[in-house]
Amino acid sequence: MPAKIYTDKDADLKVLQGKTCAVIGFGSQGHAHALNLKDSKVKVIIGLYKGSKSRPVAKKLGFEVLDTADAVKKADVIFVAVPDTKIKEVYEADIAPNLTEGKTLLFSHGFAIHFKTITPPENVNVIMVAPKGPGHIVRRQFTEGKGVPALIAVHQDPGKNAKKIALAWAKGVGGTRGGVFQTTFKEETETDLFGEQTVLCGGVTALIKAGYETLVEAGYQPEMAYFECLHEMKLIVDLINESGIAGMRFSISETAEYGDVTVGPKIIDASVKRRMKTALKRIQNGQFAQEWVDEYEAGQKNFDQIRKDEAEHGIEKVGKRLRNLMPWIKKRSLKGAQATYS
Repeated sequence: MPAKIYTDKDADLKVLQGKTCAVIGFGSQGHAHALNLKDSKVKVIIGLYKGSKSRPVAKKLGFEVLDTADAVKKADVIFVAVPDTKIKEVYEADIAPNLTEGKTLLFSHGFAIHFKTITPPENVNVIMVAPKGPGHIVRRQFTEGKGVPALIAVHQDPGKNAKKIALAWAKGVGGTRGGVFQTTFKEETETDLFGEQTVLCGGVTALIKAGYETLVEAGYQPEMAYFECLHEMKLIVDLINESGIAGMRFSISETAEYGDVTVGPKIIDASVKRRMKTALKRIQNGQFAQEWVDEYEAGQKNFDQIRKDEAEHGIEKVGKRLRNLMPWIKKRSLKGAQATYS
């Protein structure tokens, strides 16, 4: 049975009229939701810790900025837009003591609720609005009159209005323009983690690097390996995004298509799918979540070392030099973005 798709006509922004919506954190999703809601005429305040570098940024954009605890006290709807690993400490210190009956807790990812790193009281709504795209795309699409499709879910509904609030929020950030799909915290969390780990991030980057290394080790120029294994990836993915896999195959040469259908399955074979199933089981039984929480609480030394090693990979050095020759490619300073929205 096809999923029900909610659009603009199914959501009413009036549900948020007279309410104060607090965005806790001003990172990728936080700043996008806040700005889109503000443009949708919703009253938005920002909750940040003392000393946050995002305070002057949010104030400059016209928001009232409060300490996190004060924002929670003042708000009717509280969007927890801090990293999964930080939610517990922020919740226990500033959110939980100030939650009162009738308030709504909102998340853009189900990790903390599904894996029970926090347990909200039963007298508050707990909902999710999860745009299927990074924050800067959520913002850009909105300003262009478009919208990133979104998921909604209801975990608790003591007020009997949780779904209406979720749909209104989704409309306020542009989700109903692209289509909104109802799911559960469990389904969103497990499928999101699986996609990130095995296909969208982990799978793609591992495949790119393996291809690059294979060509370089065979004696080909690093520049050629970069273009063939990384640069053209976007072109292929854009075709898939626009027309599906079949549409992409229609657009490429017959030689490329034949190589796709005959060699691709030999590289990404049944053994890969078996390992994907193992990865999914580790997500479903909570092993991955516990490993990640333990890594964070131990100071994430292993993670930081992996980050350092990955940044020094040859493909990064070659890529930076080649991208500098292509002024039409938009450059992003990731460290700068983190500093701006931390």
